[in-house]
Amino acid sequence: MNYKEKFLLLCILFLSPFTLAEQADRDMPIEIESDTMIVDDNRSISVYKGDVILTQGTMIIRADELTVREDKQGFQHSISTGNPTSFKQKRDGIDSYVEGKASRIEYDGHMDKVHLYDKASVKRGKDTVFGDYIIYDANAEIAQAMSGSTKDNSGKNSKKTRTRVIIAPKGEK
Repeated sequence: MNYKEKFLLLCILFLSPFTLAEQADRDMPIEIESDTMIVDDNRSISVYKGDVILTQGTMIIRADELTVREDKQGFQHSISTGNPTSFKQKRDGIDSYVEGKASRIEYDGHMDKVHLYDKASVKRGKDTVFGDYIIYDANAEIAQAMSGSTKDNSGKNSKKTRTRVIIAPKGEK
């Protein structure tokens, strides 16, 4: 497989997970389970803590803490944190899932962007992308995976981490 083919596969891996999510999920009710919750209607914010599980249709988000905010235009924004926090959602029309993990996942409903921070990974079928930071912009259909320096025990920058992609052979997808 040449460089162009690998790059094309990487682009396909990122462009399709969020755009091909189960369309019926958007019309399903949202159910959130947690140990505690605080809802502040004046600030349009809800905070859920302790073994949080959000389910909407085929989408499942698991986190230690989930904060959901609605802006003045009615768009939803969320931040989930955990060790790790994760999401899983069925792809539209096929028996396959998109899964992501990170220490923190942020969703910006207005800009339609998903940000995964710290030990991030996104898996579609048998293909997986790893990085310290992964962003997907559904409006522009652009995805990026980036990595940076890590810190040693004394707090000094040490070895730079690298992004990594695993692309399964065609017959294994």
